[in-house]
Amino acid sequence: MTPRDAVFTFSYETYADAVARGMMRPPDRILQTLMASAEIDGLLVANPFRSLPSVVARRLRRADPPLPPAPRRSLVTPRRLARADPVKLPALVRGYRRYDDVLRRRAERLGLEAPAVITTNPLVAAFSPLAWASTVTYFARDDWLSYAGRREYWPAFQAAYRQISDAEIAVAAVSQQIIDRIDPRGPRAVIPNGVEPGDWAGPVPAEPAWLAGIPGPRAIYVGTIDERLDTEGIAALARERPGVSIVLLGPAPDPGYVAQLRDIANVHIHPGVGRAELVAALRNCDLSLLAHRRTPLTEAMSPLKVYEYLAAGLPVVAIDLPPIHGIDPGVLIAPSTAEMAPYVDEALRRGRADESAREAFVERNSWAARHRTILDLMERPAVLRRGEEFAPAV
Repeated sequence: MTPRDAVFTFSYETYADAVARGMMRPPDRILQTLMASAEIDGLLVANPFRSLPSVVARRLRRADPPLPPAPRRSLVTPRRLARADPVKLPALVRGYRRYDDVLRRRAERLGLEAPAVITTNPLVAAFSPLAWASTVTYFARDDWLSYAGRREYWPAFQAAYRQISDAEIAVAAVSQQIIDRIDPRGPRAVIPNGVEPGDWAGPVPAEPAWLAGIPGPRAIYVGTIDERLDTEGIAALARERPGVSIVLLGPAPDPGYVAQLRDIANVHIHPGVGRAELVAALRNCDLSLLAHRRTPLTEAMSPLKVYEYLAAGLPVVAIDLPPIHGIDPGVLIAPSTAEMAPYVDEALRRGRADESAREAFVERNSWAARHRTILDLMERPAVLRRGEEFAPAV
């Protein structure tokens, strides 16, 4: 296969953000695949819009990491005076046409020829013309119409979904629920989250010192501790099973959100940690929890944490969300977090997966296997039949 040129755009975070968190989120992993793939020649990586003063300040501090060097590879940060997108649709559309101009000029300067574009921002997919690209693929990690943190932009996201569908732009989404909400008329594929085999190889690492001080058995939840976490359910579970230590590991943007949990003796809240320490923590616990509230946002997620729990060999107790079903027999599905106690008992009875089963899960759900579909979708013929389901090459 002749290598081709590509453009990748982040949504609301930057390449520097991805590096800082260890390149561990799905968009970060896609970019890693593009940078490593022999099927990709020239590559332009685009940050979202950033305000001119912040870009200048970061350059003076040399705060932004460079891309790994390679011929015909570049990172671009489009700039404007305001960092935030305008809320009104006409102004927002004009802004993303300017974003398109920046990308087109940089792609031309880099010598990219009819590149395939993959964007993680629905506004780029919908409102940047990208007429200079051979194909455009929108990768949807979340349903933006369900994300309360950007409620003021919901009308814009709704318009973007309509435009993506009407323009027959290809959509790769982490769940069927997101596909259904966008209702794309162009090629589409469901690509759930996955794991990086190298993270989970080898013997169990030593447990972090902070974890060693927490008595077992230990049930761990990993992720940002925000409105998705069912704090009332966690409190109920902790009271019903006082002999089980519940570990909540992750950043808490609003400390007040978990205030009711801090006085419960068997609930332990620890800030986010680096990648290696996170892996070590998971591999030294006894079971894991997906303790979300049931909302339109969580119903559309492909829960990355569940794949990582299973890669660590942990039994999983999860609330009943559509994307949970069929991942692995090691997932026990409870009606709600508050009703998890008997499922926790069963998970402890089952214990950790044996090593051969754990390794088989990791191999079966590797990012490499997931990204084969994305590469095939990017490299598809420029025109497919209207509404055609995309079938990756075998």
